Amino acid sequence: MTAPAAKPDTDRFKLGKDEVQILIVDVQERLVAAMEERERVVRNVGRLLALSKLFAIPVVVTEQYPRGLGASVPVVAEAIPEAERIEKLEFSCPDRREVSERMLAAGRRKVVVAGMEAHVCVLQTCLDLLASGYAVHVVRDAVCSRSAEDKENALEMMRDAGAVITTAETVLFQVLGRAGTDEFKAISKLVR
Repeated sequence: MTAPAAKPDTDRFKLGKDEVQILIVDVQERLVAAMEERERVVRNVGRLLALSKLFAIPVVVTEQYPRGLGASVPVVAEAIPEAERIEKLEFSCPDRREVSERMLAAGRRKVVVAGMEAHVCVLQTCLDLLASGYAVHVVRDAVCSRSAEDKENALEMMRDAGAVITTAETVLFQVLGRAGTDEFKAISKLVR
């Protein structure tokens, strides 16, 4: 008799509303202006922020040197008050003590990451979060770089390091978990 096959570890791919937090990295006016994918990325960041409100999911928002790169774009600024956005000079968000403390205080070990630029701040953040034991979901249609090659290379590196590469709609419906609710109706409107 043969032993049963080992059960695959699928838990890191799942997102429950009570176990996830969202990290929005540097979606700022001057950075956004330089990105070809800006409309799609900003729209999907907005969807993630709407999801956070529906399910009271903790959100951390960073701004890289806002005096030079501008404030967060309106979709972020309207969802997250200025006082709650964390200014930084570090490329890796967890290198900013306030970011790592806020994420740790949320008590949730799964992190959905979106933002700019994929090959700089998002990549370094992802690697540091993975090294700290977080399960990281990088939202491929909510991250960008000025160069498509830089973005794709960063996504490959993050996947190779252990991150789950996903999409905004996948995140929405994973957290939602079921149809027939008021939350389902709200999410359905976001994806039309």
